[in-house]
Amino acid sequence: MKHNFRMKALAVVTLLSLTGLTMAATIPAGVQLDAKQEMVRNNASEPETLDPATASGVPANNIIRDLFEGLTAVDGTGKTVPGVAESWKQTDPQTWVFKLRQNAKWSNGDPVSTEDFVYGMRRFVDPATASKYAATYGIFILNGRDIVDGKKPPAELGVKAIDKYTLEIKTPYPVGFMPELVSNLQLGPVHKASLEKSGKDWTKPANLVSNGAFSLADWQVNSKIVLTKSKQYWDAKNVQLTKFTYLPVEDGNADVKLYESGENDWVYQLPPGTYEKYKAQYPKDIRNVPMLGLRYYSYNNADPVLKDVRVRKALSMVIDRDILAKKVTADGQVPAYGVIVKGTNGAEITTYDWATWPMAQRVAEAKKLLAAAGVQPGTKIKFAYNTDVYHKKMAIFAASEWKTKLGVELELEAMEFKVLIKKRNDGDYQMARNGWIADYNDATTFLTLVQCDSDQNSHKNCNRKAEALITEGNQSLDPAKRKTLFTQAAKLIMDDYPMLPLLQYTVPRLVKPYVGGYSTQNSMDRYRGKELYIIKH
Repeated sequence: MKHNFRMKALAVVTLLSLTGLTMAATIPAGVQLDAKQEMVRNNASEPETLDPATASGVPANNIIRDLFEGLTAVDGTGKTVPGVAESWKQTDPQTWVFKLRQNAKWSNGDPVSTEDFVYGMRRFVDPATASKYAATYGIFILNGRDIVDGKKPPAELGVKAIDKYTLEIKTPYPVGFMPELVSNLQLGPVHKASLEKSGKDWTKPANLVSNGAFSLADWQVNSKIVLTKSKQYWDAKNVQLTKFTYLPVEDGNADVKLYESGENDWVYQLPPGTYEKYKAQYPKDIRNVPMLGLRYYSYNNADPVLKDVRVRKALSMVIDRDILAKKVTADGQVPAYGVIVKGTNGAEITTYDWATWPMAQRVAEAKKLLAAAGVQPGTKIKFAYNTDVYHKKMAIFAASEWKTKLGVELELEAMEFKVLIKKRNDGDYQMARNGWIADYNDATTFLTLVQCDSDQNSHKNCNRKAEALITEGNQSLDPAKRKTLFTQAAKLIMDDYPMLPLLQYTVPRLVKPYVGGYSTQNSMDRYRGKELYIIKH
């Protein structure tokens, strides 16, 4: 739902939220359920953690959404629906009030209260937690930015338990998408007693107390994570799956083999170049949805070679994104030249003038830029990526483009996903594979990748003029003005080439026809086990 910041729309927001409706497994008439409600889904890699506050990778957050539930949630069609909060309203431009359902419980039977959310949010922005998302979301809650920076204590975060079931969130400026924002579990509840009892081991199967539709039954590193239906979940009667297994298979071809052998019901993503083949082979199983997501490469803007904007621009200019999309990945993705992707609310897509030039002209200009920057043919750049045939094939294409057109050589370094995340966060790289899937549908979720003080900006690049435009846009109550300011900021930032946009995501995969509840209307690729079920087959 697109939120309007003007107060006259508050009544509409409130009315829609007060319905108290939520999505669970909805079984169409005539569909017979299988006696065995167990499912296996590949999740592409081992999660770096199951702590909601510190999780940053998509694989970790996929699992966390089944273990925990926030104030709101995103259903299979990408809509924001009630979670622990059964209703909410914006009482003034900078205040949101959420009413919690009184039957929500933790997996140990304790009731879920507003204090659990206050504790979870304060812990999230506390510098001691060291969350890489703290500034990303913290900026939308009053005093959040100052707390992340260590200027104020966590107790001053703008979140307050009015009573056991009424939570108030204060914002530093109008945040019309707050209901979408709090669907992210970084802003969710935490069971304080179990965390303090178990310390760093609180997310292990024997210790984790969660409030979602599933509980953590088993975690075998680099093998599988097994979830089982939680009897304490408030909507347990409408949850069909009794066992939900996540696999960490990174190799796309191995993923498909497991699917074909019946050991996997859900391929994470088809290997590049195989979409048409499997579409013909498994027409009833194929799924492919355009996403609010961006594939890109991160430049370390502080690196001796890449700190010169002319080098970053040259590398971007010669990548033929049309060939990459049509011949290499060949799965419906479209070229991207800016940080904002199609379908994003709150800003327009930006691009470069040279994107329409003939490739020969682009190469000639790129060579001039490299020469002016003192970069000679034969220069080597290290490229870090997580072990996956998809990312490897894209990297090989990029390496070929740079070597044949510019004489720049790419040294490929493959590693586990959690290792890649750490290298990016630590700035320990020259270039790195990266990707971003929207956490909510607003331009701010993409702008966080390139903002000066953002935890998600691993490029070591900062444009204060653009930052001022973003700040002005955040303060504006006029959606049109806000959109103009954000678009200007995005263009200004991208003219400095802090990153290399490549493609807008799609997710081509195979899903067994007997998996019910899978929607092809989900542009955020968020699927909760509570909405899935196994059809008799």
